[in-house]
Amino acid sequence: MSRIPSAFIDDLINRLDIVDIIDHRVKLKRAGKNYSACCPFHQEKTPSFTVSPDKQFYYCFGCGATGNALGFLMEYENLGFIDAVESLAKHAGMEVPREENKFAEKRDSRLKQLYKILERASDFYQNQLREHPLKDKPVSYLKNRGLSGAIAKLFGIGFAPPGHRNLLQKLGQNEEAIEQLIDTGLVIKREDDGRQYDRFRFRIMFPIRDIRGRTIGFGGRVLGDDKPKYLNSPETEVFHKSRELYGLYEARQANRKLDQLVVVEGYMDVIALAQYGINNAVATMGTACGEDHLKLAFRFVSEIVFCFDGDNAGRNAAKRALTNSLNTMEDGRQIKFLFLPEGQDPDSLVRQIGAERFKSQLENAVPLEEFLFEAAAENIDTSTMEGRARFSKVAAPLVAMLPEGIFRELMFDNLAKRTGLSPEVLRELQKEKVQLTEPLPKSTPASHSNTAPRSMSSPPAGEPSTANLPDDQSPPIYDPADIPDEIPYEQIPADYLPFSPPFDNNTPQKTFQRGDEQTFTFQYKSSVSLSSAKVATILLLENPKLLSQIGRKPSFKPENDDLLRLNELIDYLDKRPDCNFNTILGYWGGSKGVEEQQNLAKLLANQLMSNAKTIETYDPLSELQNALNKIESAQLKAAVSSELAILKAKGLENLSPEEKNRFRELTKR
Repeated sequence: MSRIPSAFIDDLINRLDIVDIIDHRVKLKRAGKNYSACCPFHQEKTPSFTVSPDKQFYYCFGCGATGNALGFLMEYENLGFIDAVESLAKHAGMEVPREENKFAEKRDSRLKQLYKILERASDFYQNQLREHPLKDKPVSYLKNRGLSGAIAKLFGIGFAPPGHRNLLQKLGQNEEAIEQLIDTGLVIKREDDGRQYDRFRFRIMFPIRDIRGRTIGFGGRVLGDDKPKYLNSPETEVFHKSRELYGLYEARQANRKLDQLVVVEGYMDVIALAQYGINNAVATMGTACGEDHLKLAFRFVSEIVFCFDGDNAGRNAAKRALTNSLNTMEDGRQIKFLFLPEGQDPDSLVRQIGAERFKSQLENAVPLEEFLFEAAAENIDTSTMEGRARFSKVAAPLVAMLPEGIFRELMFDNLAKRTGLSPEVLRELQKEKVQLTEPLPKSTPASHSNTAPRSMSSPPAGEPSTANLPDDQSPPIYDPADIPDEIPYEQIPADYLPFSPPFDNNTPQKTFQRGDEQTFTFQYKSSVSLSSAKVATILLLENPKLLSQIGRKPSFKPENDDLLRLNELIDYLDKRPDCNFNTILGYWGGSKGVEEQQNLAKLLANQLMSNAKTIETYDPLSELQNALNKIESAQLKAAVSSELAILKAKGLENLSPEEKNRFRELTKR
């Protein structure tokens, strides 16, 4: 892969003045031979942040933040290492060199061309909004929605005129350009006859930009009667809708010190709020707000407010957002939920009540902790002992999804007060499955031959919607593992809407489509409640020969019982490559005792791994390699963090030359 030569980085840092770099972002005051300011990395009233022009590093006596100009830029602007180097190089008027292999060089060149043609397409659409003979219709639509020309320009809004070959004729001058248009999803090539035509026709166009401001895709709002109403670019090499937030680039441009992001449902909501001076709104692109979206948002802010319609559909969307949020709720972060009045969306409401009152509603949004307990208690009478027992079994596993930390402990304490149970008992309940509040009805013959993986984000075609349920009949919460295997998954009624577990981008999935209007996906992730060590152990128990197929004997620091057991199993399989599960079980009982033998046997009965094997993409060798890689990556990261902490504790000025080199190496990692 391409990388930046270390000699260039050293030269770059030597050419820059750290005082100049920091003073552009945090106003410094002279304090003797150094400079000082209030620390930008924690709240303080008395300046404890010091910048040394002689030593070219900064240090905060309050929070311990320290580093050089490169480290400051990465921390202050939440930039990755390469982005920070490129930013500093631009400031210094230097070109960033690369050490590349042929594959990386070819790929980088290809991606640059894709970004370039996407930008040219954006310019084309914007130009059509100004000059096309039919421009009056999109212009009238935008004006009727209350948008000014200035806000349309800020977000790069354009117009795709009617016709099948407008963009193709403008940008597809040669075969290479046509291939780029196809690869970016702007042009569709039919498989049957090879016919090529524009994807976006007679639509208002919204360019989607990444955090660097590059156009990576488009959303289009139809102006005629075509379906669907909103159409997004497909997944491409540069556009992954599960990793991007529409409006994030514009929000950061408006305020480099964002402290809050408001997640709304559509492009027009983002733009309408910006029109009224609320410049911190973002939106997902036709998909639920997932864990990757939240990780991206939390790179720049510590607080997120989800803004949903106040009807049942909005509350169900909020439940999905809630469960997707739980794994990301590290200490110091906050998530809130704002439910709008019936029939209102952010666009209509801000025009009706104005920006100040809308901001006031954001400030008074429902905190995650309150909404979690409220949602878990739906349809449960918590005034009775039986009701509190049911409530505990629903809420405890959800609280357990929170990362280890103070917030998680406080949530268990809060749940204990609500139920009268001790935190210790609740921690036992966290292992329980969340039960359905009602038994499932008898299934009807399956209409699809393939059984979808076990999680549902939208009701299948032909199933009843939850949107028209009365307020007192909100969908119950359930664990997908509770669904009987004999019931085809696509036949589960839509009113059994789950608290869907968070999924990553590698989640196996099956996708179905209802006409042209709605695409929905069934997903299942085999490691939802299993550690990587347990996954690797189960895979090796099922097929001991997998160890020889990975071509190495891994060994891990035994940080917990799961890793200790995995190490011992790997050692045994390395000595006995031809063994099977029965011989492993016999050895385990003889050396560990009957109880440990039974625990090992129980692992093979794990429901999640059994279900995972039904997925078409299931590959045990890949699953094993992935699990082992995750363990190694986590342990390496912990080791690097530990060594960095030791070096930081010494103080940069006290490090030897060898230690400074080591510090730089670890920081780059």
